Formats: sequence, C-alpha cells, structure tokens
Amino acid sequence: MSVDYFDYKRVAREAGIPDDKLALLGAVIEEEFPQDQMMFELHMLRVCRAIRDGYVTVDHALEEERAAA
Repeated sequence: MSVDYFDYKRVAREAGIPDDKLALLGAVIEEEFPQDQMMFELHMLRVCRAIRDGYVTVDHALEEERAAA
C-alpha cells in the first residue's frame, strides 16, 4: 500500500531514529496491522512521537513492540 495517512517519517527524522531501526519497528508493527495501512501508520506515528518526546528509547520501543506481537 502506498497511501500516506500520517507523516510518521517526518516525526521519525525529528526523533533521530536511524533508518534501519525505523524499518525494524515498521516490520514489527506491520505484523499487528497487515491489512490496515491507516492503523499501521497511526501506530508508527504514536511510537515515533513517544521516542521524539523522550518517553521511550528506540531500543525500548522495539522490545515492547516485539513483546506485544
């Protein structure tokens, strides 16, 4: 799917999330929402904002997302 609902990539750049870790995060979240692009992007946006705002680190977010999957 190529529709963009939320600009999570901009927020990821603001947060300083490396491309490889963003891809890993996306892969884990996509497992949860394989058929729903809007929910995938919304979840990515929320995680990227949490990282940007200092509530969680990238590595901790990856751990949490993997545990939830």
